[in-house]
Amino acid sequence: MTIRRMRIYLVATLLLVVVASGATIASNNQPVLGLDLQGGISVVLAPVGNFKPASLDVAVNIIRDRVDGLGVAEPEISRQGNNVVVDLPGVKDRNKARRVVGQTAELRFRPVLAELPAVGATVSTTTTTAVAGDTTATTAAPAEGTTTTTTAAGTGAEGARAAVASCDATQIGAIVAAGTEIPNTTRVDDKRKACVVLPLRDAQGQAPRLLLGPTELTGNGVDSARSRFAQGQGYAVSVKFTSAGSTAFDALAASSFPKNPPENQVAIVLDGVVQSAPAFQAASFSGDVQITGSFTPTEADDLATIINYGALPVQLKELTVQNVSPSLGQDQLDAGIAAGIIGLLLVALYMILYYRLLGLVVVVGLLMTAALVYSLIAYLGTAIGLTLTLAGVTGLIVSVGVTVDSYVVYFERLKDEVRTGRSVRSSVDRGFARSFRTIVAADLVSLIGALVLYFLAIGSVRGFAFFLGVSTILDLAISYFFMHPLVSLMARRPALVRMRGIGIAAGLDAPEVRA
Repeated sequence: MTIRRMRIYLVATLLLVVVASGATIASNNQPVLGLDLQGGISVVLAPVGNFKPASLDVAVNIIRDRVDGLGVAEPEISRQGNNVVVDLPGVKDRNKARRVVGQTAELRFRPVLAELPAVGATVSTTTTTAVAGDTTATTAAPAEGTTTTTTAAGTGAEGARAAVASCDATQIGAIVAAGTEIPNTTRVDDKRKACVVLPLRDAQGQAPRLLLGPTELTGNGVDSARSRFAQGQGYAVSVKFTSAGSTAFDALAASSFPKNPPENQVAIVLDGVVQSAPAFQAASFSGDVQITGSFTPTEADDLATIINYGALPVQLKELTVQNVSPSLGQDQLDAGIAAGIIGLLLVALYMILYYRLLGLVVVVGLLMTAALVYSLIAYLGTAIGLTLTLAGVTGLIVSVGVTVDSYVVYFERLKDEVRTGRSVRSSVDRGFARSFRTIVAADLVSLIGALVLYFLAIGSVRGFAFFLGVSTILDLAISYFFMHPLVSLMARRPALVRMRGIGIAAGLDAPEVRA
């Protein structure tokens, strides 16, 4: 390796560390701490009765949507075998969190009685309706039209709740026209046989809401659902009902089809949200029901998955609940940081005493690795929600030994080279070429172990494996682009080699070696 290339490698590495650290400080990014480092609650849920594995994946997504409503920063909801693990770091109302994540969802088919404006929307005297499509069964997505509300009714919060309970769409229309807000039905009041006001699924949160009648059919009446591409219609969802389900669906179609929009629609409801509200195109169906509309492939797949999940609902029960207090989490974080700092100081002291000036190379290399690891963890925490747990801290502390081992292997190889009579300058490149193979082999063993743990283990062990693997990869990069170039450039300065008591020669235990 030429002197020019070594200087480029060294300067580029230093710039990378400075830029990464500066960007982290400027953006105020910080590592996202896991449950065990900031406190919170961890709930392990297990399915009850018969279930399909795919339904658990949907359950994870539903719980994730629920948790988002709790305002928890960086929650972790994962499936471990047949269990669902919900980690909620920093959650304040833990009893509410337990109720929300453990509530069983049920797919319900409800008739649409009226359409209401979004919460907080400007109130007008008209309500939007759905325009019937031209499909052979049902078509998804309400479109806009107008139907004037003419009947007056009592107003106020009590009147609004009473109107919803009475399922009186005309009375509710009058209340809306009078400027009274109709509240959404809460999860507690979302009963099968009650009329409810629920929002349409909308990522922007501005979708209109629907007044829905009592449940006419649940997911138990669905046999299967799948998305497919229908020629001339685009992507669609084909639904097959059981015998009892088909009878109930036909009864709902017969009572809804003759009506005007939006009362000719059926709402497919899961977990208090209207997932889709297709309009009936026939009074009865002989065979499968097809839901069409302006679906993307992903939207069709999602709707099919939701309907399938409703056909095979999963009841979840709590297996374990672990509460970690914020003070305990802070204590564990402080203990982990203290252990890391003490370990680094002891290693740095030993390396300086043993290798003298070369020991400073180890110290600087460890600081650079620490800066890069911190910047990476902080960035990934912001970008993808990577959390740092106590197991991850342990992995980082263990990685210090892996990193220091690389320096020891190189320096001990330098000792062997100078003892054969070579100068320090000629030994640094030759010694690195031979020692780097050993460093790669050692780091590869550590990396393989980290990968195996990451893909086969579950829970906090994966965090340990991830951070150990990241630190190992950075160790290889620092060894090649920083350690060798710096030692090689230092060896070309006789003053640093021959410095009495602390120079490179003294560190290699060869005081008389040639520079």
